[in-house]
Amino acid sequence: MNEDRIKGNWKQFTGKMKEQWGKLTDDDFDVIAGKRDQFLGKLQERQGLARDVAETQLSDWQKRHPEFNFDD
Repeated sequence: MNEDRIKGNWKQFTGKMKEQWGKLTDDDFDVIAGKRDQFLGKLQERQGLARDVAETQLSDWQKRHPEFNFDD
């Protein structure tokens, strides 16, 4: 998914992400703004996760939500 599409759909995806990672705030999502590295950093910080655990959780989430993928 290209960056413009991510930004366009960001609000709808944040709702799904909040269901998974409830400790992330609206301010966090404003900072993340569709950037994978930013997301992983905030996920580690807020959820208290190691980088590899955050990577695994994000990868698993993306498999369940194929319509949203930071990597494309």
